[in-house]
Amino acid sequence: MHDIDDNKAKRNVAVLVAAQALLGAQMPMIFTVGGLAGQSLASNACLATLPISLIVLGSMMAATPVSAIMQKWGRRAGFMLGAGAGATGGAIGAYGLYLASFPVFLLGSLITGIYMSAHGFYRFAAADTASDAFRPKAISYVMAGGLLSAIIGPQLVKVTAQSMVIPFLGTYLAVIGVNLIGSLLFLLLNIPKPRPPAADAPRGRTRWELITTPRIMVAVICAMVSYALMNLVMTSTPLAVVGCGFEQNSAADVVTSHVLAMYVPSFFTGHLIARFGVEKIMAAGLAILAGAGAVALNGVELENFFVALVLLGVGWNFGFIGATTMLAGAHERHERGRMQGLNDLLVFGGVTMASLASGGLMNCSGGTAQEGWTAVNMAMGPFLMLAGGALLWLMFQPEQGRQRDI
Repeated sequence: MHDIDDNKAKRNVAVLVAAQALLGAQMPMIFTVGGLAGQSLASNACLATLPISLIVLGSMMAATPVSAIMQKWGRRAGFMLGAGAGATGGAIGAYGLYLASFPVFLLGSLITGIYMSAHGFYRFAAADTASDAFRPKAISYVMAGGLLSAIIGPQLVKVTAQSMVIPFLGTYLAVIGVNLIGSLLFLLLNIPKPRPPAADAPRGRTRWELITTPRIMVAVICAMVSYALMNLVMTSTPLAVVGCGFEQNSAADVVTSHVLAMYVPSFFTGHLIARFGVEKIMAAGLAILAGAGAVALNGVELENFFVALVLLGVGWNFGFIGATTMLAGAHERHERGRMQGLNDLLVFGGVTMASLASGGLMNCSGGTAQEGWTAVNMAMGPFLMLAGGALLWLMFQPEQGRQRDI
């Protein structure tokens, strides 16, 4: 296909890495202060993390329409829409803080979810113009841009959180600026719009036919499990660290080490996929996630938290990038909008449930923080068995169900 051009793909990857670093910085910014801002506004402290859950819910709801927009008008239109929604969500969130209105603040969070959804398609856009050989590396490099956002976001929070009389208002105003400036990057993106199908062109598989294709089904299951379990454990970690007697700064250090572990491997994950095959890297990711749970269940010393969260980050990276690579190679271009939207609907649906379940398991399943932390990590087991079983099942499928992505 004449759209495949690795020189063009490398230029697009550079743009998407920059977008991941700058626009992506708003996610750690909002995830850092959203719960604290919610706590200051909510009448019931149990609802403090609701703004975070609504962002993920908004992302899940937006996944299919955003994907359809990209299929019809191109990636640039979808990414511009996402940045616009990010700026609008930030503005409404800031207005909610100014009014001290929790409902208005929650509305801003829900709209921010549209940005989060568009942001999730950066990794697919990286693959659009890439050859089979370059595709896993392109996806991996764009994910690596998250490392920069993980550094930029918290630094902006330090500068802005208490910069105005109303706490956190400065951070939400900064989010508006990040989106307005970052949206200009997409003017440099060079991904051809999908050509409208000819009257006699194949219509492509239905969503049901797509999701029941063995390779696609397994990619979606592994993406859901990797992302949902990472979110489940990460959300509870600060509560567990502080609840087990350590300082808030220690909790922040543990989370920082986790975020670094999520993104640093991206510099070589694509090369590993190219060398060993996507199935083996996904299997390694699931095994590393299981190792994270084992370390967490083995004790609540600070070292256990650090090692468990580093393993959690690496396991997510291998599992999620592997699943994205497998999915990107398992459907046709004319099926792209339908399949990628369905994938992110399911993935972020799982993440939404994990986000909501995390606090309940941590706070309501035992009398102590240690018992709650044990419940969170025990909950990983059945889902890891599901994903591992699905991957094994795929290996025994006929050759056409297992064609390689690279």
